[in-house]
Amino acid sequence: MGTNADAEGAEQSGAATPRRRRVFLSYTRPEIDHAQRVIRLLEGAGYEVWWDGLLTGGDTYLPTTEAALEGADCIVVLWSETAVESHWVRDEAQRGRERGCLVPLSLDGTMAPLGFRQFQLIDISGWKGKPGTPHAESILAAVAAQCGDASDDSVAVAPHAFEGGGGLSSTRRNAVLGAAGILGLAGLGAWQVGLFGGPSGGSVSMAVLPFANLTGDPEQKWFSDGISGELRGVLARNPRLQVSAPTSSAMGEGDDDFAIARALGVENILRGSVQLADDTVRISAELVQIRDGLLLWSNRFDRTFADVFAVQTEIAEKVALSLIAEIASEDDALLSLDEQSGVGGTENIVAYEAYLRGLAFFDLSAGIDTDRAALAQFDAAIAADPLYAAAYAMRANMLAGVANATSDASEIAALYDQSIAAAERAIEIEPKLAKGHLALGFALNNGRLDRAAAYPHFQSAQQLSPGDADTQRSVAIFYAYGEQQALATEMIDRVLELDPLNARAFRTAGFIGLFARDYDAVIARMERALELNPELASAQFAIGNARFMQADYAAALEAFEAETVPLFSQVGSAITHFKLGNQAAAQQAFDAMTAQYGDAGLYQQAQIHAQWGDFDAAIRELEQALAKSDPGMLFAPNDPLLDPLRGDPRLTRLLSQLSS
Repeated sequence: MGTNADAEGAEQSGAATPRRRRVFLSYTRPEIDHAQRVIRLLEGAGYEVWWDGLLTGGDTYLPTTEAALEGADCIVVLWSETAVESHWVRDEAQRGRERGCLVPLSLDGTMAPLGFRQFQLIDISGWKGKPGTPHAESILAAVAAQCGDASDDSVAVAPHAFEGGGGLSSTRRNAVLGAAGILGLAGLGAWQVGLFGGPSGGSVSMAVLPFANLTGDPEQKWFSDGISGELRGVLARNPRLQVSAPTSSAMGEGDDDFAIARALGVENILRGSVQLADDTVRISAELVQIRDGLLLWSNRFDRTFADVFAVQTEIAEKVALSLIAEIASEDDALLSLDEQSGVGGTENIVAYEAYLRGLAFFDLSAGIDTDRAALAQFDAAIAADPLYAAAYAMRANMLAGVANATSDASEIAALYDQSIAAAERAIEIEPKLAKGHLALGFALNNGRLDRAAAYPHFQSAQQLSPGDADTQRSVAIFYAYGEQQALATEMIDRVLELDPLNARAFRTAGFIGLFARDYDAVIARMERALELNPELASAQFAIGNARFMQADYAAALEAFEAETVPLFSQVGSAITHFKLGNQAAAQQAFDAMTAQYGDAGLYQQAQIHAQWGDFDAAIRELEQALAKSDPGMLFAPNDPLLDPLRGDPRLTRLLSQLSS
């Protein structure tokens, strides 16, 4: 009523008083306290907020609500565990999506339901309602962006007076900074908001396709792949760019580039070629818009090998400027390139070549032999440049990979010690290197079962590389080993959106589903992983586990027999034959496993004995596995194959000894 009276007075006096922006707030009744905090913040900033508490006894609910919904400049939705189940909230959010004025907030870390995840979700679970905080500023920036430019003469937002007043200019500037300015937010909120930039929106999606090898020598493909891979890494660190993950971008070589882009759901592609002649490298690159085939930028560079680093930097800058020019300033377009393009890198061409060769072996992921070959190349890179932090991080990864694959238990501890030392050296050289923190977290967690020591490094990796799907995938499985199943599931769902053609991502998603006892999801995701890579290790083992837990023993045995890792295949055969009543075949599989792996398979021995009902043997083997820091123990808190032991106080004591 007061608004109408004010408008009437303005009309009579001839003054053009602008109306206030209107915000519709959607929430569920259990969250009324949270809703009122948001209402107070918005009203204090000059917005007119409609919420169902304004309804009086004589109002007709549906028409009144619909009118408010249609007349709002912005629709703010408060997602929570309760809200995602509410048809009213979903309907109101749907209208905000259709009208293009939706601002989603998460009250408790809950992800928005399917259909609404393309919108930037601002996690305010830690916000107590205080204005002037990062959470409050993020809310105001997002609402201001959806309501339109506050400088519009026809409609205005009153400047808020919190902590000295001053309008929204600083807030909106912070929002434009995206991930770089949001890393201070903790946990899920930092990941969700920082993934593609700030809450004001504005990111451009792209894929970096493998550069064509025009050297005439197929053996030189490692170099062209390495160039495109390094470009992808630099561009992915720009918070204004949504860069498709490495594996997805590399899929479908030989296929139509536009078809690949559409499969990835990206708007633009960077593609190119590499030629070599004596000491000269020719790199051609072009940036193409998918919608209409428009060539946004192209260039050709003829340089000596020593200048290849400058070429990569120049290409990355040109791409960032070309793509982001329409949504941000030049400074924002170049954000992170100056600060991060050289993080952990080298200017030594010999070291760089060795590093790229190592990555080529790493990408093969064909077993312990390729891991050792990759390790040798990363060692060569370090020998050429002792300050090459990224090479130390990859050395740490390869040492851990060899430790995981070896059947010699006496080697494992020493390999993990070397892995930890290499990762620590990487971080010492470059504290901002996400790969270094990820490698150290993995080695501490898998090699020493020290989750407490590993946890901050996984968090650092998560925050330092919010747009890197592979990093987020590794962090998600770490959370899944513990009690953060919901967070792990939310993260891996987002990874699959970023990385829809990555077999490893689907495999990780399958194991996260296994720990959550979602057996249908395990089967679906592992089958998708095998479609993408039929040789992928351990995927059939997970399918066998799921079928086994569903009591479909024939299908379980078929999956276990198809598993390429003997240790896992033997476990599956031993437990399934036992269930089918073939004790002789079960014992034969167990004996083959112990003969091949010995103490390196203690955890797997415990899995078998738990399923055979020999609980004393299973507990004894778990005790030995824990004493030897067997990485299989990471599965123990959530492993379905140990379910027969749940409730046994001896298992409870064992699990309590795992560092958390």
